[in-house]
Amino acid sequence: MIKNNAKDCDYSNKNDVYTIHVIKRDGRETVFEEEKIYLSIFNANEKLPIQSKNIINNNLPDIVRQIKNNLIAGDNKKLKVSTIRETVLNVLMEKKALSLADVYTDFQVQKSIIRKNETDINHAIHTLLKKDPSLVNENANKDSEIFNTQRDLTAGVVGKSIGLKLLPEHVRNAHQKGDIHYHDLDYHPYSPMTNCCLIDFKHMLSEGFKIGNAEVESPKSIQTAAAQMAQIIANVASSQYGGCSADRIDEVLAPYAKLNFKKHLAEAVKWIDDSEKREQFALQATKKDIYDAMQSLEYEINTLFSSQGQTPFTTLGFGLGTDWYAKEIQQAILSVRIKGLGKEKRTAIFPKLVFTLKRGINVDETDPNYDIKKLAIACATQRMYPDVLMYDKLKELTGSFKAPMGCRSFLQGWKDEKGQEVNSGRMNLGVVTLNLPRIALESNNDMDKFWTILEERLSICKDALVYRINRTKEALPSSAPILYQYGAFGKRLDKNDSVNEAFKNKRATISLGYLGLYEVATVFYGADWENNPLAKNFTLAILKQLKEHADLWGNIYGYHFSVYSTPSESLTDRFCRLDTDKFGIIPDITEKEYYTNSFHYDVRKKPTPFEKLDFEKDYPKYTSGGFIHYCEYPNMRQNPKALEAVWDFAYDRIGYLGTNTPIDHCYQCGFTGDFDPTERGFKCPECGNCDPKTCDVVKRTCGYLGNPQARPMVKGRHKEITSRVKHIDQ
Repeated sequence: MIKNNAKDCDYSNKNDVYTIHVIKRDGRETVFEEEKIYLSIFNANEKLPIQSKNIINNNLPDIVRQIKNNLIAGDNKKLKVSTIRETVLNVLMEKKALSLADVYTDFQVQKSIIRKNETDINHAIHTLLKKDPSLVNENANKDSEIFNTQRDLTAGVVGKSIGLKLLPEHVRNAHQKGDIHYHDLDYHPYSPMTNCCLIDFKHMLSEGFKIGNAEVESPKSIQTAAAQMAQIIANVASSQYGGCSADRIDEVLAPYAKLNFKKHLAEAVKWIDDSEKREQFALQATKKDIYDAMQSLEYEINTLFSSQGQTPFTTLGFGLGTDWYAKEIQQAILSVRIKGLGKEKRTAIFPKLVFTLKRGINVDETDPNYDIKKLAIACATQRMYPDVLMYDKLKELTGSFKAPMGCRSFLQGWKDEKGQEVNSGRMNLGVVTLNLPRIALESNNDMDKFWTILEERLSICKDALVYRINRTKEALPSSAPILYQYGAFGKRLDKNDSVNEAFKNKRATISLGYLGLYEVATVFYGADWENNPLAKNFTLAILKQLKEHADLWGNIYGYHFSVYSTPSESLTDRFCRLDTDKFGIIPDITEKEYYTNSFHYDVRKKPTPFEKLDFEKDYPKYTSGGFIHYCEYPNMRQNPKALEAVWDFAYDRIGYLGTNTPIDHCYQCGFTGDFDPTERGFKCPECGNCDPKTCDVVKRTCGYLGNPQARPMVKGRHKEITSRVKHIDQ
């Protein structure tokens, strides 16, 4: 068991029945917990000189008992927080702990100032103008030096200040304290935007759509279809705040490639007499058209900027098409990625590529598309993408097969009123993430208390998620025409319709996120708990509890509440930083300066890919709303068979797998591999080059790839990377 110093003292009678209730600032009523008093005084005492600190440490249990006795002695058994603080100060003064009283007062005042500043627009703007790293570096793929990104950041800090005021008071309080995290506050609830989606490209391309003043007809070639996809992606990304995906893009675009073939064949008839040569000519010309279209799509996505001041977070899912056109599209997507961007052949950050493995199509050497699997492996060794979906396992976990929305958010199986399965055109309404390590630390190693606190926090999460739903339903179809009126969300609503038509009856998902499962088990079972069956069963029980609550909420409210393994790029830092302030530095928990994301194995132990996947395979059944597994490898370019062995091992065990292998490249000395992380950025280990203009550094930061070389790293992230954690997800 892990304890911090504040919890080593037995300062209370465990059999004592608490009779005091506390009225929180947000109006909620909770049972008085003297551990919180002890912890607040302990933290204040830590700021005193060592001699004064030791004197107070010896008397802390007596001080806390005196505070509680004074509270019990009063007639009022429902006390405001302000009354409790006043009692604390009075007892400290009686005990002649004047310096401690001063520090305690300052600490409480500072907390109040921080909460007030978070809803103060002027303070938010001033913080941004000072280029506070927590704001300008929060997103690894947003360059804060660019004008439209600066404009978005300015709008974001204003939106966040207003959004915090709009939240229910107890939800705002929980977010500000770090009990939960209400995601994307820079956009929601100030704007009733949706989160991420699977765009219904098949419907939009076949039926046409409208962007701005342009009525767009169904394309007559794959080049036009790809160009239209890029325009749709740009507009969808500017109308929501999460990632957008194209599901089964090879199958969606294949009919338009066939139009190219027919055109080329008709042209060949004029000049070529031999029918076999005509077809060969048409196929070769179509093959080139497909490659050019996929190359153009890659370049267009990487040169787009959404209204958020960033390249749209885009995912392309492919791999199941079996006709000639679909296979050529798959090969072109992978070949374009392998080739790289520009004359320096840099690794493309977007779109994220997700290749599907399915037995009978491409898994085994006897399968018809096995050659494309080999190309996908070669691509992953050189460019880290594609990640891979395991068709059968994903269908088992989520109820239907589909690509993720963005990096990892999965829709669950759903059928419309006609009984037809629908995936594309559906969406997620947002995420609220639970700080699990804090609950474990607050429980004081009492398992029953852990479950009690978890229940209370889940109640707040439920209220936050229901608020998200209700706020999103207030949007008008005309607020985002590309989504609601022109087909991206499948349904084409009239401007007077309710947007809830696209959400209700569990068509939309809303996500309960979590992180820090490793740290929770560490509190109760120690840092090396992964091989302890009791510890693992405890972590599984936590996720099962989350899922049972989410399922219950879904049945009550009519939206699919899903449990989501949050891709916490900056949240791993935020929660840990807040808990360090509250509980101090605790080995293997806050000491690391980051929390382990979702259910991942502690990679500091450097498990083999097989150990890691075998350990993690049991968790996604409870977190089917969003998950991904990663494995760390050395440079795999000369050993693609080893990567294939991991893919094959994973096929029947997990649903979604990412490859992390060093692909950094120095254009000065030619080194390819893993650059060294430093406080100033990444450095070539061969020649010491760290100039972003002459080196290509690519790391996984939140399910997507990112180029951290161009901007400073969030505090603590270089330490993760040093310990072989190439992405915040682990």
